[in-house]
Amino acid sequence: MSEENKNRTVKVTLDRKFGVSEKPERRPRRDDDREERGGREGRSFDRGDRKFGDRKPFGDRDRGERRFNRDGEGEGRFNRDRRPRRDGDDRGSFGGREGRRPFGDRGRSFGGDRRPRREFASAGAPIYRQRPEEQKEEVEEVLDEAALEARVAQAEASEDSNFNPPWYKKLLALTTEKGREREGKFLGEGVHVVQELVSNHRELVMGVYVTESFNDEALIEQINEAEIRLNVLTDEQMKRLSSTMTTQGVIAVARIASKKPVYESSRSVITLVDAVQDPGNLGTIFRTSLGFGSDGMILGRGTVSPFNPKVVRGSSGTFLRVPFEFDVDLVDQINFLRSKGYTIIATDLHAKQSLRQIPQNKLRKMAFLVGNEGAGTNPYFIELADETVKIPMSSELESLNVAVAHGILSYEAAQIQEDLK
Repeated sequence: MSEENKNRTVKVTLDRKFGVSEKPERRPRRDDDREERGGREGRSFDRGDRKFGDRKPFGDRDRGERRFNRDGEGEGRFNRDRRPRRDGDDRGSFGGREGRRPFGDRGRSFGGDRRPRREFASAGAPIYRQRPEEQKEEVEEVLDEAALEARVAQAEASEDSNFNPPWYKKLLALTTEKGREREGKFLGEGVHVVQELVSNHRELVMGVYVTESFNDEALIEQINEAEIRLNVLTDEQMKRLSSTMTTQGVIAVARIASKKPVYESSRSVITLVDAVQDPGNLGTIFRTSLGFGSDGMILGRGTVSPFNPKVVRGSSGTFLRVPFEFDVDLVDQINFLRSKGYTIIATDLHAKQSLRQIPQNKLRKMAFLVGNEGAGTNPYFIELADETVKIPMSSELESLNVAVAHGILSYEAAQIQEDLK
């Protein structure tokens, strides 16, 4: 091997070992070449003889002598001056070509809307509409019996006759169970309750109290036509009488009274209520009984009073239209009803039959038991019953709310009574 070839071999080996290419066109250019190449200057990151970024902008790189040209010619660089112009260029806007109209300029708005365009917010109509906010159901906040009794005690201890006059202290006492029993009166709160009491139980209503801001003219006229005394309270006085945090500005005072069921009918449906303690549930049971033509309700001991303000509101005041007895010994009542020809039917989770599977001759007169929210019907009463029934439903659920269960049974009982006619 000649000396020249040997030196060349060593040179190539060394060049490749240290990552240096022997091809002259791939070597970095010197500083004096930067102006010719149009590279960007000002970068401080050095790579050999050239700085990082000494490359021509995209589209100006040398790749032979052929350049990209929209006219299809093989020479020349991509000339930015040949781009379409917005003002009078024959090639249109936004990448348009000869003979094409500008983007979106087709005689109608994008999306095919052929209606004439109108100015923003013309005719007062909003351009953008937001989804309406969901109406959340307001949960009524109710004071418990202990809080009500504390309020009455505070008023009775007050010596300010202007702030707590004697007549107002008697009204305030009606917010508690003890006060209602002592006075023999109850409070009906809210527009719908007062309308019901004035319309259907005028003889029981002793007076109606409103705030100065109360403006239901129709109800005021109805009260005046019924010749019921109308009294005005301050907002603070009404707030203390109310069992809720937000008042409707109207309360009626009525005497405690009830109508007993008629047990001698040839066909009858009676509900026996065992220790239902939630006043909202009892109010709903009253409404359901009225809606499905029940002949009456028997409220056993341990059941909340039907004159509790929330029971009155839960029934919308209609509880007085349902014949009922309250604070009754259910054992004695069950024996009494059986003597009158009633079939005693208890709801039981372990029952094997539904109400419709009982022979119809036993259902002409029926009295079914519904029980406490948590404990259910007393097992002793279930033993006294003539029949036990269940409500057919999915095995995914163990039991129903007592008011819901009563509604289902009341509907089925009404249908059975209709079939027996």
